[in-house]
Amino acid sequence: MRTRLYKDGVVVKKGFPIADVSEYVCDDDCVVWFDLCSPSPDQLGVISEELGLHELAVEDVLNDHQRPKLDVYDSHLFITVYGIYLDDEGDLDPVEMNVFVTKNALVTVRENERFNIDDVVARWDASGEHTARHGVAFLLHGLLDYVVDGQFDLVQTLDGQVEELEDALFGESGNNRELQRRTFRLRKNMVRFRKVTLPMREVLSTLVRRDRQVLVNAEMGPYYQDVYDHVLRVTDWVDSLRELISNLRETHLAQQGFKLNEIMKRLTGWAAIIAVPTAITGFYGQNVPYPGEGQPWGFWMSTMVVAGASVALYTVFKKKDWL
Repeated sequence: MRTRLYKDGVVVKKGFPIADVSEYVCDDDCVVWFDLCSPSPDQLGVISEELGLHELAVEDVLNDHQRPKLDVYDSHLFITVYGIYLDDEGDLDPVEMNVFVTKNALVTVRENERFNIDDVVARWDASGEHTARHGVAFLLHGLLDYVVDGQFDLVQTLDGQVEELEDALFGESGNNRELQRRTFRLRKNMVRFRKVTLPMREVLSTLVRRDRQVLVNAEMGPYYQDVYDHVLRVTDWVDSLRELISNLRETHLAQQGFKLNEIMKRLTGWAAIIAVPTAITGFYGQNVPYPGEGQPWGFWMSTMVVAGASVALYTVFKKKDWL
């Protein structure tokens, strides 16, 4: 559990107990932030009592895998966003972050430690004191900016993986099973990624347009608009990659069909070549007289007919690119 007390854009106190929050939030000049990681229902009950949070918002925290959203209550906002990471296997690993926003308090509730809140704090500390004077709007902007930047970095990584898949698809040494596995993993990651990033547009647009004078004032408005523009870029990029992966998959299937046609064409050509000597030898193997029967020149004549017919068929098929 981490706590901070801001006053006039400056951190004046750290590490105080949550029980003191109600005392600080009564002062309009103070802004309180505290962070919880995988809290128990009892801890959330204390927070709800201190800040007067709505029971439905608290219930959403206890129920994992919420859709990214922004709920507006009488005394506070409730926001759900996701930090996006890749696990060791290369699969998407979203980490849920729930945020309670009141007039002068910000509460972050992380699903697990994978969401590094220290990076968010470092971003707050690196900002100028002028922007820090905007209180909760400043803190919320830093958090959302960190989340969206992480999503932007990940979509760049996925874009690189799509380019590698494209190179492997048109390479001569591509493994079909490996390509299928990588394509399926990318498609699955993109579907999950889109479910996380697409609702972020609604979250940011609501913050920019709703209660502008209460939470996002005229000075902080451009900062939120910048985050909103990044969200639009991420969602558009994700949609483009999903379409590109679908095209690559269709191209891969078309390549497999083309290779199958080539194989069947070659097998058919060789079968035609083999059919000629089979027919000739089968004919001469019948118990009927034939030119040169029992004579050496008859054997050589049949052999030359077989060889000549085979070479002629091979030449014709090769010229037509059937072999």
